[in-house]
Amino acid sequence: MEARIPNPAMTVPGAMDALLALSKSATKAGIPHGTLELVHLRASQINGCGVCVDMHAKDLQRAGEDDERIFAVAAWREAPYFTDAERAALALAECVTRLADRPDPVPDDVWAEAAAHYDEAALAALVVDIAAINAWNRLNAATRQIAGAWAG
Repeated sequence: MEARIPNPAMTVPGAMDALLALSKSATKAGIPHGTLELVHLRASQINGCGVCVDMHAKDLQRAGEDDERIFAVAAWREAPYFTDAERAALALAECVTRLADRPDPVPDDVWAEAAAHYDEAALAALVVDIAAINAWNRLNAATRQIAGAWAG
């Protein structure tokens, strides 16, 4: 496998700094780091971003996450390993990642469930975080970046 071009975030002046700043901004709203990583992994699975699936699964492992939870993220609805708050974040992540899949991209019930677990600042940060991982996924998938290559 070979990437089509170097990662655009590293090629376009200022893009990497901007994306890193966007990604980091979501970490300041009190959402558990593990929840954000689960969201990153799920969105990356949906988008077929091998780089991010690899990176975020490894990040979860390094953070001490149980393998059962990491392996079950793709089937989180059928797995007993996730809290209600994590499920709400994963459902929101799926909707925001798949905006074109339904006439109402983020149904009221999905939003209400997320709002039941996260205050307004955390909910806003979660939406920003989902947008950020989707941006990373699109850059990596479109240019066929190679999983594992980022780790050196």
